[in-house]
Amino acid sequence: MNFKKTIFSLALMSFFALAAFAQEKASPAKTAEGTVGDAKITINYSSPAVKGRMIWGDLVPLGQVWRAGANEATTFTTTSDIMVEGQKLPAGTYSFFVIPGEYESTLIFNSVAEQWGSMNYDSSKDVLRVNVPSQQTSTMEERLVYEVKADSFELRWEYGKASAKLSK
Repeated sequence: MNFKKTIFSLALMSFFALAAFAQEKASPAKTAEGTVGDAKITINYSSPAVKGRMIWGDLVPLGQVWRAGANEATTFTTTSDIMVEGQKLPAGTYSFFVIPGEYESTLIFNSVAEQWGSMNYDSSKDVLRVNVPSQQTSTMEERLVYEVKADSFELRWEYGKASAKLSK
């Protein structure tokens, strides 16, 4: 009987381990890195998949704060002060949110770096907000992706894209 309990316990633990592993893979953790002058930029995010869904205006409602990824809020770190769309962003780590719009999106850098999603988002903690054009791409991105370039960063998902100019 003790043998049966042991087998059952092992089977149960294996089931939960596999379930946890499957959940992690649904929106895997990703990192995008690059430099702007002497500033190292690091964006940490969870990368959800389209999976046949309509993203913009459906899964991600237009005109509402979105955590810019899955799970925990996306974080944006800069090791030195930089300019985002001509506005100063001091060195530090920020939670990064987006208010997507049909023609224009608002990118938000919030001082509360560690938060789950956007449920506790507090706009009074915003350090910087910039507006950028909402863009369409001809290439489908199955998974949310961020890319840091020498003079900008962008996020792409499904057929949508937003990018912001970066400088020192």
